[in-house]
Amino acid sequence: MVARVFTFRPNPPMSTLPVTLTIAGSDNSAGAGAQADLKTMSALGTYAVTAITCVVAEVPGKVSAIQAIEPRIVAEQIRLLFEAFPIAAVKTGMLYSREILAAVADALAGHDVPLVVDPVMVATSGDPLLLADAVALYRTRLFPRAALVTPNLDEVRTLLGYPVTDLAGMRRAGEELVAEFGVPFLIKGGHLRTALATDLLVETSGVTEFSAPFVPGVSTHGTGCTYAAAIAAGLGKGLPLRAAVGEAKVFLTRAVSQFLRWERPGGSTDALHHFADLGRVNGES
Repeated sequence: MVARVFTFRPNPPMSTLPVTLTIAGSDNSAGAGAQADLKTMSALGTYAVTAITCVVAEVPGKVSAIQAIEPRIVAEQIRLLFEAFPIAAVKTGMLYSREILAAVADALAGHDVPLVVDPVMVATSGDPLLLADAVALYRTRLFPRAALVTPNLDEVRTLLGYPVTDLAGMRRAGEELVAEFGVPFLIKGGHLRTALATDLLVETSGVTEFSAPFVPGVSTHGTGCTYAAAIAAGLGKGLPLRAAVGEAKVFLTRAVSQFLRWERPGGSTDALHHFADLGRVNGES
């Protein structure tokens, strides 16, 4: 037998690869939360790092347990990452409690990087993911410093106290939120379940519409996480906000439309396909 020796030449340092940080809960099914963010940010050409806020036992359609991480540990994760990496953009997801939210806000203070705030309040399954007393801290500590806030219609209702049921209502809600906080809001319209899934990017300068065909018959979760993570990746790469949202909308649409499904006794399990048709998303032929 002849021994074969393989020699690997190390690649040059990739110091120009943007680093993006997600501060989110851990979803063991990897369809949402930090795991979905990692896949999304990596697929879109950034080096993704994480600060975990909660460990969540969940699968599509069900959340069975949540264990919050100590706020000081959450803050220490963020501190160490900013010390070791040139963080180019940050996305927040599930923050769960007032204490964790405050720790995150404190840890981000002084870091002037684009921040995408996904105000995660309720899972797709309907299970609560945010304690009620934490909503006020979003308003005072995170929204005012965000580059973008990305609420769905359930979260808009929580923030404004009234339901939004059509595109005109989405526009009014977005304008009200922008007037209150002075930062852009992306009002996501997927919950309307109309033929087109339309989102409105509302800025002080105007409103931009992003639409794609609504994909029926998919029972998955993590769309909001994926969308916000993709926007953060775009901002981390230096894209202007509208371009980052546009790239993210394409990425999310493909992840949904090319969803994965596993059959099991008594039903099936669906998941977003975070690596679907990536060539065209990244501008390749």
